[in-house]
Amino acid sequence: MVGLHNLRFHKTAAALLALMALLVSGLGLVGAQDSADEITVIHAQGETVVSLNPETVLTFDLASLSTLHALGVEVAGVPDFAFPETLEQYASDDYLKIGSLFEPDYEAIAAADPDLIIVSARTAAVYPELAAIAPTIDLTIDNTDFLASNFHNAEILGEIFGLEEEVAALQEEILASVEAVQEATAEAGTALIVMISGGEVNAYGVGSRFGWIHDDLGFAPVIEDIEAATHGEAISFEFILEANPDWLIVLDRDVAVGEEGTAALNVLDNELVAQTTAWQNEQVINLNPSNWYIVSGGLGALQEMVDEVGIAMGVIEVEAAA
Repeated sequence: MVGLHNLRFHKTAAALLALMALLVSGLGLVGAQDSADEITVIHAQGETVVSLNPETVLTFDLASLSTLHALGVEVAGVPDFAFPETLEQYASDDYLKIGSLFEPDYEAIAAADPDLIIVSARTAAVYPELAAIAPTIDLTIDNTDFLASNFHNAEILGEIFGLEEEVAALQEEILASVEAVQEATAEAGTALIVMISGGEVNAYGVGSRFGWIHDDLGFAPVIEDIEAATHGEAISFEFILEANPDWLIVLDRDVAVGEEGTAALNVLDNELVAQTTAWQNEQVINLNPSNWYIVSGGLGALQEMVDEVGIAMGVIEVEAAA
């Protein structure tokens, strides 16, 4: 009989292979190539004709920035933002600052005369205004199908920039890490995902922004019916003790957004949480807040995120992840 972790892996791989087949046929989610130098991209807010290999690219979507960075594609403009270490080069003045993640600088964008603008959830509301300036695509991730959605967006970018083989190679590396983690989570017991913000604790479950930890990485949820809200479901320390997860997966929002506050692990370091199996067995994974909360995907960040979990579980070596 095929093990549970293998079923999960093959299901993910099969879904991705199906997407790739659609793309090759020219009838899939990316859309048909219009001419030798244009392609129609089907995205979260419609269809957009995009020039192949666009020269001036502006992106509000940090996941797309992570993918483009991993592919070696230059971008011209990015939000004015405190980038994580792996993307810190984009904080320099070498890159045009095009506003915040939520509020574009329309004058700067128009003056740049971009060939392509990329947005996602944080900037999706102003898509019409940006689309009036230049070809714009919305690559908002589907949290209910996180890994496949990330891979699909990477394939869109691969087609636009003629880097389909490079995208496929990076995806294979990520899937190898996913499979290694799944082999560990199949026997790891239950997990509870919590985010600490301002000393408050919120839990996340299946279908949430971090639900792929269950769906794709294979951790069994300790609670099945946690509300799938953007900022999670507020819980108490008593709730954590009663749920008693085997693994506690922690994200510090204050660090992610640059706010001062008590460190997440210090918030959890109390007599109630200390009684849980996770705390007693030192099975607590303190996630990289920038990758998980701010960047939220892209091929470069995805590899780091999966490897981070694998390293914590002892199935991926630090040297291999570097």
